[in-house]
Amino acid sequence: MSFSPYSYSFPAMGSDCQLTLYAADERDADQAADVTMTEVWRIEEKYSRYLDNNALSAINAAALAGGKVEVDAETAELFNYAFAAYQLSIGLFDVSSGVLRRVWDFSSGQLPAQSAIADILPRIGLGKVAWAAPQLDFLHDGMELDFGGIGKEYAVDRAAEVCLAAGIRSGLLDFGGDIRVLGPHPDGSPWQIGIRHPRNPDRSLGNLQIMSGAVATSGDYERYIEVAGKRYCHILNPLTGWPVNGLCSVTVTANQCLLAGTLATIAMLKEEGGKHWLDELGVRHCWVDGELRVGGNIGLV
Repeated sequence: MSFSPYSYSFPAMGSDCQLTLYAADERDADQAADVTMTEVWRIEEKYSRYLDNNALSAINAAALAGGKVEVDAETAELFNYAFAAYQLSIGLFDVSSGVLRRVWDFSSGQLPAQSAIADILPRIGLGKVAWAAPQLDFLHDGMELDFGGIGKEYAVDRAAEVCLAAGIRSGLLDFGGDIRVLGPHPDGSPWQIGIRHPRNPDRSLGNLQIMSGAVATSGDYERYIEVAGKRYCHILNPLTGWPVNGLCSVTVTANQCLLAGTLATIAMLKEEGGKHWLDELGVRHCWVDGELRVGGNIGLV
């Protein structure tokens, strides 16, 4: 039986999402794409901070009041993961840090006042939230949780599961650079995943050859401002309230996109220390530092 590639594009979670699915015929590919897009939009509707009357808004109503709230099984699994990432990163990967966007406006061209950052820091920290599934207990009022750091990666992994359940055995899912590969091309060849140069979007650092699994990149080039010749990016340290510096980008491969994205972001948050941390973990990775030196243990072609 021969398989052909079918491509689909759709918007979700603030990104242009692409599906490339190999199937025996267009009807099979269309059906797989339809159920996959439906699942991604379900996750977006449930956890988007831009929507009212969803699971996240109910959580944040309790967070604002310093109260308690019970969550469903899917959300509980996400919180199990979020708290594990918080512990792994020693407080750097924190889903309560999204409130910093209230003082950081990357379209303004201006830095916030230190006093504004200091005022908001007491409202940050998963250590101020008691978690015993299925109940969250906010020990400090005025807090807010945001799945922006894990939601899209989780959606990629769920989309991959839906595709596999629909019979797709070869394909690539790319949600704004968060990537999941479903087996090699039907001829057995790997997918070629380009790694963007963090200072020149028209250049590539090279290609990763991926047979299956996930690739995620965290970098300082997606949203940033430059003030007095210094770049301030959107990746904010929740302990200081200020953007990270030291690494321009980190790419990680793993079995799941959620894990790859989390490790890449934690490495960025650790700044120069992220290089050694990734080495110690033993995961496949590539980094670019502030001097545009490239390192890691991934062989680019």
